[in-house]
Amino acid sequence: MNGTPDEGAHRTRARRRNVTLIALTAALLLTGGLLLALGTSRQQPAPPPAADRGSPAATGQPPVRQGAEPATPSGKPDTAPASEEPYTAALPASRPVRITIPSLKVASTLEELGLGKDRAMETPRDPDKAGWYRPGATPGAVGPAVIAGHVTWNGAPGVFFGLGKLRPGDRISVRRADGRSADFTVDRTAVYPKDRFPTVEVYRNLDHAGLRLITCGGDYSRNDSRYADNVVVYATLTGSHGPA
Repeated sequence: MNGTPDEGAHRTRARRRNVTLIALTAALLLTGGLLLALGTSRQQPAPPPAADRGSPAATGQPPVRQGAEPATPSGKPDTAPASEEPYTAALPASRPVRITIPSLKVASTLEELGLGKDRAMETPRDPDKAGWYRPGATPGAVGPAVIAGHVTWNGAPGVFFGLGKLRPGDRISVRRADGRSADFTVDRTAVYPKDRFPTVEVYRNLDHAGLRLITCGGDYSRNDSRYADNVVVYATLTGSHGPA
């Protein structure tokens, strides 16, 4: 005998509950893995290493979207010297349209990035373009403006492939819709394991105009199709030019 109809129905319901639980667990794991990955499938070229390993920091603000969260913190503090140039008075808010990084030969129009359904930041649709995080500050205005870009895409370098090579004193310029260009000087470049991404440090309020550039870095895992770390460049507004 295979048991009574009631017993069979009970086993069927139990199996369904197990399948549902497994699917829910997988969905939660997937959601947790969509936070900070701007490199994607296939074997990727190794991006240039950044100089510093960032110390783990508390988190709290909306994270950047990007596939997965790996590695362990290095425990080393950021040691790169900050730029010694004085702050420049912040500009009125204006949507950014283009970023230029002369030392990396990067020039890209900017997509606008919002929050996805998982409350994580979207990534640029075009791997050759960077994207501005629209809910944050506009570059040149008071606060931390955030621009993200892919490090690689299907085996080819992305727009921010060389981001880890930026050093204190390097220049970044962001042209805005009002015709002005906000000129930033790099303070430091740091690398963080993805499960220790310093969300508060990146997104916290500032009393001046700052800029954060974000991409992936570190070792690439073919098994997980992800990079182990995130590279974050911190910069400060030190000038502007163009129509007033």
